[in-house]
Amino acid sequence: MEPAVNAELLDLKAFITVAETGSFVRTARALNLSQPALSRRIQKLEEGLGAPLLERSTRHVNLTMTGRDFLPKVRRLIDEFETSVLAIHDIGARSSGLVSVAAVPTAVFYFLPRAIGRFAEAYPRIRIRILDIGANEGLEAVARGEADFGINFIGASHAEIEFEKLVEDPFVLACRHDHPLASRKQVSWSEIVSHRVITVGRNSGNRALIDNALARHGLQLNWSYEVAHLSGSLGLVEAGLGIAVLPRLATPAAGHPIIHTIRLTEPEVSRTIGIVRRRGATLSPHAGQFLKMLLEAWRSPSPTSGQGKPRPRSAEASSNAASTGLKRKR
Repeated sequence: MEPAVNAELLDLKAFITVAETGSFVRTARALNLSQPALSRRIQKLEEGLGAPLLERSTRHVNLTMTGRDFLPKVRRLIDEFETSVLAIHDIGARSSGLVSVAAVPTAVFYFLPRAIGRFAEAYPRIRIRILDIGANEGLEAVARGEADFGINFIGASHAEIEFEKLVEDPFVLACRHDHPLASRKQVSWSEIVSHRVITVGRNSGNRALIDNALARHGLQLNWSYEVAHLSGSLGLVEAGLGIAVLPRLATPAAGHPIIHTIRLTEPEVSRTIGIVRRRGATLSPHAGQFLKMLLEAWRSPSPTSGQGKPRPRSAEASSNAASTGLKRKR
């Protein structure tokens, strides 16, 4: 017989708040509890689960492995509970609920607005949470059930993830209109070595994708500046500090007064944007309907949109990947 877990709602909220603040003092203040009372609630929750959730030190509180796995589940449980309470208070509501989507930031702007507009019109009482986080964090959120589904460019080979391709998003070069390369229609990777290149850090899924693609051709990116986020690289480009390599979805629309984008070749490198879902998991009716609307909105042309969708690369362009020029690995 499995042991029963006797956890109160405040116990769970206390755990979430400690995890978010990293402090028992701030949590006790936020929940209007004494520190001993807060400690007893956390201890009771841990005893009920049979495993520690937090690692306490003199200065900070960190999650254990069990705590990191438990946190997204508790958040979703609390969200669903609060949604149910709201529905009970509003007897006239036809439908209520929550849909969570984990999307890489560059995909949020291009993929979600039209679908959200249609969905909100049809289901005005359904809340939508968008987790605009990095590729690795987004994939983990989907795999662990924190998000119903995601929009990502990694996960196609993940054992627990189903990946449905949407579009190819090629990496391009971004520079100022007054840069020497701005008059070019395309530039090879070897030609950017003599310029100051801005790239994202190694923890970025985009950086890993670029490094792996170039390594297959015996090439290595030679960069001068490294930033944590793609938006930071565009800021440096605008300031005239260098040129940036980034996905086309992350670049400004055509006609930008400062930034110009150029096709990168030899080799052409792209990322595959797609829908990621937990393998074997069944979406809730609301999440399934939102995903359906998202796919319909993406595949149908928008009569009012001035920004065209990225065109998939042709098979000829994909296979034309020469390995010349750039700094060779030894």
